[in-house]
Amino acid sequence: MHPDRKDEPPVPTLHAPTAAVDRARAGWPAWRDARIARVTGPEGNLALVETIWGARVEDHPGSVPIQRRDLVTGGVEHGVRRFDADSPANRHFAGIDAYPFDPAWVVEARFVPQDLPRQVAFEHLRDNGLTRDLAVPGDILFTLDGVDYALDAFDDDGTLLLVFGDETNGVTSYGAGRFLIVPRAPGADRVVLDFNQAYVPPCGFSGQYNCPMPPRQNRFRRPVTAGEKLPLFRGGFQAH
Repeated sequence: MHPDRKDEPPVPTLHAPTAAVDRARAGWPAWRDARIARVTGPEGNLALVETIWGARVEDHPGSVPIQRRDLVTGGVEHGVRRFDADSPANRHFAGIDAYPFDPAWVVEARFVPQDLPRQVAFEHLRDNGLTRDLAVPGDILFTLDGVDYALDAFDDDGTLLLVFGDETNGVTSYGAGRFLIVPRAPGADRVVLDFNQAYVPPCGFSGQYNCPMPPRQNRFRRPVTAGEKLPLFRGGFQAH
């Protein structure tokens, strides 16, 4: 359990209802197709060729504005991202390797909301070991093979985004961890974690992204053999 959390009663392993598993299985091929379309799009992960901080959109026509908190001053820092649909990464892209669909990795969990979102420190890939606080609206609790998990999914513009690590990282899946969107109906105290939809973060497709990395409490002490593994490229191309 996270040291900042109140004690919670044990949470049994909750396999998702059959209907949820059936929906997950039926929707998986379309989800895979949508992922390919998303990463290869004009502003998809593969198209990002440059991130410039301290820049303005007016000085970079066609770029996309972004902002972040400066780790030293705490002030807002502005920048731009420049995309190119004909980027080298897009030209060499050959697909995304993934595990076969596995119904055992469609898991129901209990969601315990916080009265006020808890600020959790996430290390980011390009921040040299420093951390950024992200708002976590509640705890995701379940037990898997006798191990209790209390996961922190942060609020990503109204979407619960879980950044997790497991023993496949750097072996068969992306080394820095993977992402999973956790759908939650307003007020619901149950969520379904469909790890078949775990995906390679944007930084796996372009070195211009600064992705959050899994905090200690989001690391599985076992391999999660579901979801995406790695991007595939032709001709020995490397995204970094």
